[in-house]
Amino acid sequence: MPPYITHRQALPAGDLETLRVALLGSRFVARSPLMGTFQGSRGFAFIFTQEGRATLEERFPFLRAYLARVLDPDSARGLRPWWQRLLGGARADGVPNAFYLNLLLLEPGMSVGRHIDATLQGPSGVPGATPHHVSVLYLQVPQDARGGALRLSRDHQRVGDVRPSPGLLVHFQGHLQHEVLPFLSAEDGAQRASLVCEQYVFPPEALARLPTFRIQSKAGFAAYLDSQRG
Repeated sequence: MPPYITHRQALPAGDLETLRVALLGSRFVARSPLMGTFQGSRGFAFIFTQEGRATLEERFPFLRAYLARVLDPDSARGLRPWWQRLLGGARADGVPNAFYLNLLLLEPGMSVGRHIDATLQGPSGVPGATPHHVSVLYLQVPQDARGGALRLSRDHQRVGDVRPSPGLLVHFQGHLQHEVLPFLSAEDGAQRASLVCEQYVFPPEALARLPTFRIQSKAGFAAYLDSQRG
């Protein structure tokens, strides 16, 4: 099976721009809630389950088109072995039911070190839990950007580099190591923005340990008050 697949112009231009403006202008944007290799980056995140998806869409309606595209099982169908794609039907390994959705903002010269996503491992109580797959949608890339590729590796052996561009959607296998290489840009206020969705398949007992919907942000009390409205 392929380690990753890409879709260009994954969202209509209008939907992509609405998403970009809403996320980058959100009061929740602050220092990233993630630790380790993400230090220095900015953004905020959501934890949600299939049950909590309706709440997320009600509170943040600009995410609806994005979620419909990225969480559609057919969108990542290309990651499945050819014989499973040929036979169709339900996946033998299940459909994702828990998600970590993270806005990642990087400035020129910044990078994200090599890692494997496992953000929901602790909250779920499942040792070694990694996503079934990870989905990355690029919201904004400076026009003059050089570098900044998403590098994917298996057992420290490179399996591909993905060059970011606005509207590009990448799905990759959740057990892959990956990193973001630094980029250069001379644009004023240059910023690379992507929306990363870790998609997990958990058994019922692990799913019950997760919040159905939660916002993670270090933006402070004003953003907290916003999160309690509606």
